[in-house]
Amino acid sequence: MNQQERITEYDLVVVGGGAAGLMAGYCAASRGLRTAILEKERRCGRKILITGKGRCNVMNDCDRDGFMRRVRGGGRFLYSALSEFGPDTVRDFFESRGVALKTERGGRMFPQSDRAADIAGALIDAAKSAGCVLLQGRAAGVLCTQDGKVAAVRLESGGQISCRAVILATGGLSYPATGSTGDGYRIAAQLGHTIIPPRASLVPLVCAGEDCAQMQGLSLKNVVLTVKKDRKTLFCDQGEMLFTHFGISGPLVLSASAATVDEQLDKLRFTIDLKPALDRETLDRRLLRDFSENINREFKNALDELLPRIMIPVVVARSGISPEQRVNTITQKQRMRLLELLKGFELAVRGRRPIEEAIVTAGGIKLSEVDPKTMMSKLIGNLHFAGELLDVDGYTGGFNLGIAFATGRAAGLQVLEGEEI
Repeated sequence: MNQQERITEYDLVVVGGGAAGLMAGYCAASRGLRTAILEKERRCGRKILITGKGRCNVMNDCDRDGFMRRVRGGGRFLYSALSEFGPDTVRDFFESRGVALKTERGGRMFPQSDRAADIAGALIDAAKSAGCVLLQGRAAGVLCTQDGKVAAVRLESGGQISCRAVILATGGLSYPATGSTGDGYRIAAQLGHTIIPPRASLVPLVCAGEDCAQMQGLSLKNVVLTVKKDRKTLFCDQGEMLFTHFGISGPLVLSASAATVDEQLDKLRFTIDLKPALDRETLDRRLLRDFSENINREFKNALDELLPRIMIPVVVARSGISPEQRVNTITQKQRMRLLELLKGFELAVRGRRPIEEAIVTAGGIKLSEVDPKTMMSKLIGNLHFAGELLDVDGYTGGFNLGIAFATGRAAGLQVLEGEEI
């Protein structure tokens, strides 16, 4: 940051140059506000580049109510923001800037190029073309006037940027290498805001035992994962998951982690229905057919058509049937035990991977202290929030970027509304 930029006064400083911050800055600058986006990394939008495995699942093509059902708590808080900036308007925003989108399974929207860099580039170009000034630096705090309104952003380097309003959009604690190191929590807390403790959400889960490691690299598709607490179902969905050296991951598991973010995982029961398309009666007929085709083979060699090869030793061991037992000697009781195993393969989940490995952070600014229509603080005048910093997060499928865009847009359009520009 050069000296001229140090002394420039802005109407608005957006702290954080990620998805929410860039959208907020673009919307504010488009209204004629003198807007600076302060980003501590050398380039804005770094986290966008790694979303969706580098493809960027930019939004979910569902209606507003469907979207809110995929948000962990706080869904109603988003009602106004999502009403104004849903899937169709997100599509229009990017396609009007030359980035065509496509919709894949589960309503997931991606750039047709499969390049996350196209999404980041479009947001950066939009902000700059609207007149945003991009500054590199780290915010240390927000200074206020005696009557409790924003006056300036204090920099870690010792300087400050005078402004009339601030939008905090610094992200959470996940993927700190992209700049998400919790700065916004500290700044908001200094100003009197309540911070709901940050926790890892959309994060891989750690399992006890060696079974998952034995199946490392195996991806299961179209299975149903159910999580129960006693008799209550906390999560149940169909999709894809992956076995790893430490446990389980993949879209289905990440969403399950969001649904159980406040639970003690070793008190929950995780089960996989490996054959959700088959009810028990139909699956039993399938087993009888497979066994009849392999009637003289050993049990361990009779499951190739039923299960992925790498999973067979684990299922055989769990079934209690001797690997060398001939198929023609398997009893009905043994077969029923195998059937129940296929319909309810249990996982010994014991914990979560570190928050640094989470896709998104749960927790953040307490929602009751924020106006849901304007994203403005109820404690500090002209202080707004956007994105992951708020205590609202969604499942996998484009919902978290959708939250970032919707809240960023709401903040950018409402900041300093009604005040003379």
